[in-house]
Amino acid sequence: MNINDNRDTYLHKGMRKKLVEAIAKRGIINKTVLEAINQVPRHLYFFDSVFLEKAYEDKAFPIGEEQTISQPYTVAYQTSLLEIKKGEKILEVGTGSGYQASVLAQMGAKVYTIERQKKLFEKTKPMLADLGYATIKCFYGDGFAGLPTFAPFDKIVVTAAAPFIPEQLLKQLKINGWLVIPVGENVQSMKRITRVSELNWTEEVFADFKFVPMLTGKSS
Repeated sequence: MNINDNRDTYLHKGMRKKLVEAIAKRGIINKTVLEAINQVPRHLYFFDSVFLEKAYEDKAFPIGEEQTISQPYTVAYQTSLLEIKKGEKILEVGTGSGYQASVLAQMGAKVYTIERQKKLFEKTKPMLADLGYATIKCFYGDGFAGLPTFAPFDKIVVTAAAPFIPEQLLKQLKINGWLVIPVGENVQSMKRITRVSELNWTEEVFADFKFVPMLTGKSS
């Protein structure tokens, strides 16, 4: 990252440390995930200074366009399920604030991220570069379609509530690749899909969460 000291102070770092401790107490044990969250300056993602304390609460927070910056625990949970290895090619569906993408990049992943809300896309892309995450490749488009031009991906993560598992995303996985996705309407089950061959997948089901809905198409 390339953040001036006056933008990421000892106060912010101390608040992040407490956040990481709180997440660890909830069962997140992946040290690489926890260290990434400890490094990413969440207060600089759509948080005005008046909301500083909320930036490091373990809660989601509105960022406009009926979207939220994800709860840190949720980001940590999904990222843990991905079991990121340095250099892996990851597709994120639902850029939102850019926070999840930054955590993945902090872990050494090659991140491709797609956002359907144009205003969020236009705000987040330059902000990520400003924070030092210029290697994240941002796209404006329909998340259900993924990014076939850049496929296959080692892993794919969806950060919104999918009504079903999109076939196009399954097809963009490498063999033995994983898709982590919350599926359902009012409450979503976190699922991890493994592509075991060209035409076959296996499914694991984990905890329940609540996400904003995943919508089709692009929104201006």
